[in-house]
Amino acid sequence: MTKLCYVPKEFSAAHLKIIGHANQIIERYQADGYSLTLRSLYYKFVAGGIFKENNQKMYSLLQNVLNAGRLAGLIDWEAIEDNLRYLQGSPTVSGPHEAIKQAKAKLRLNLWADQDWQPEVWCEKDAMIGVVEGICDKLRVNFFACRGYTSQSAMYRAGQRMAQYVRDGQQPIIFHFGDHDPSGIDMTRDNADRLELFAGTRINFVRLGLNMKEIEQYNPPPNYAKPSDSRYEDYVRTFDTKDCWEIDALEPWVISSMIEDAVMRLRDETKWDAALAREAEDLDKMDRILEEQGWPKDEE
Repeated sequence: MTKLCYVPKEFSAAHLKIIGHANQIIERYQADGYSLTLRSLYYKFVAGGIFKENNQKMYSLLQNVLNAGRLAGLIDWEAIEDNLRYLQGSPTVSGPHEAIKQAKAKLRLNLWADQDWQPEVWCEKDAMIGVVEGICDKLRVNFFACRGYTSQSAMYRAGQRMAQYVRDGQQPIIFHFGDHDPSGIDMTRDNADRLELFAGTRINFVRLGLNMKEIEQYNPPPNYAKPSDSRYEDYVRTFDTKDCWEIDALEPWVISSMIEDAVMRLRDETKWDAALAREAEDLDKMDRILEEQGWPKDEE
C-alpha cells in the first residue's frame, strides 16, 4: 500500500464515505490480484448500489473525490491504473550477469506452438487489460486492447499474424470482449470482417462477452443506449431493449473464468506438458551458464 499525502484536505462526511467504500473495494480486488481503472471502480459503486444513479455526473463525482483522496494520502497511489500513460525507453543492465538473469526471468517458450489452436483475447477498451492480463499470463495467451474500432494498421498486422498461424498449421481463434451497446456489438462484426480480409482466410472470432446470457446471469447495472448512434435502431430491434451494458461492470473473476473455460477447451495437455518440460530444460541451461562463470543463480 502506498498512501502518501501531498495536499492535506478536510473532506465532508459524504466524501469520506465514498473514500471508505473505494478503499474497501480496492483492498478486496488487490487481495485477489486484480488492478482497477477508474471506470471499473465506478461500476463497482453502481453495481453495489453505493451510487443510485449511473451517469456522467456520478462518474465525475467519483473521479474528483478519488483525485483529492489520493493527494490527501487516504487512497493507495498504486490502486488505480492508467493504461495509456507510461514511461517508455531502452532497458539497461549493469552487466552480463544481470542480462542473463533477466533473460532467464523472461524466458517463456510459446507453449501453444505445437497445439492445434492459437488463441488470442481481444478487448474493446484498455480498461480491461488489468482484468485479463493475469489470466492470459497464466494461460500463456496473448491479449490485445482494440480501443474501440481497431485502426486499419493494427488490423492489418493482426491479419498477417493470423495468416502466419495458418501457415504454421494452426487454427487461430479470437475471444472478444466488448460493451453490449450498438457500437460495441458492431465492433465484433467489424473486427471479424476486417481480420478475415487481411488474413485472407476464415478466422474463428468468438464474442465471449458481453452477451445477453451474462447480462441475465449477473445483472450488471444498465445504461441507456444512445439514439444518436447510427446502429441504435438495429440494436433495439435485435435485442428488444433500449438499455445497454458495459463490460467493465462484470466482476473480474467472472471475466477470468470465462477466458479460462474457453481456452482450456482448446488445449492438448500432453503437448502442453512436453512444452513445459522443454522450457525447464532451457532454464537449466541458463543456470549452468551462470555457474560456469561463477555467478550466483539468485541475488543475495
